[in-house]
Amino acid sequence: MSPSAARSSFAIEVPDSLLVRLRGGERAAFEQVYRWFERPVFTLALRVCGEREQAADVLQDTMLKVFHRIGDFRGTGGPRQEGTEASPFWGWLRQIAVNEALMSLRRNKRHDDILPLPDSHDTAGELIDERSPPPPAAADAATLQRALDRLPAVTRSVLWLYHAEGYTHEEIALLMARTPSFSKSQLSRGTKRLRELLEPAGGCALPASTREAAHG
Repeated sequence: MSPSAARSSFAIEVPDSLLVRLRGGERAAFEQVYRWFERPVFTLALRVCGEREQAADVLQDTMLKVFHRIGDFRGTGGPRQEGTEASPFWGWLRQIAVNEALMSLRRNKRHDDILPLPDSHDTAGELIDERSPPPPAAADAATLQRALDRLPAVTRSVLWLYHAEGYTHEEIALLMARTPSFSKSQLSRGTKRLRELLEPAGGCALPASTREAAHG
């Protein structure tokens, strides 16, 4: 996972005692976990799916799977298989949310909703400087949301998973059943297009630092 993952809005530390109660099927524990993660799950689903109704469905499906599959969690707060690293609960929950959001895209036949790839499929000439300053308009959450909504669904998903959630291109490729070069190309082309939408006359690329505004 890239360093930016530490800033994910999902990064909420859940006490082991709460996980024990959740494993025991306690409704109050589930409701507390739901309250803590409702906003990050819904926000991620909205950024990926682009529609509030779909995002609400993803939220419900995600939390139901968390409740029913809590026994599968092998990170902190529960038994761990020998030789495996402990993983935070929020990371496990986020993975379920991402999978549900991407499945929603596939069910709605939007898994090919992308910015066209260059004929050469060579991303080397498309690379952008992700650390350059963002357009001033990116600081406004509503403006950023409108610009994101104008991107193809899969392209927008790559941008969000990479910039806001810290997934690597290799991880995104696995999630989408694509290749790392596909993820890199969509990131570069999507970032360029988003920059044009935010600041048509400017020349600033969108870096990971815009994630704070994007969460609004």
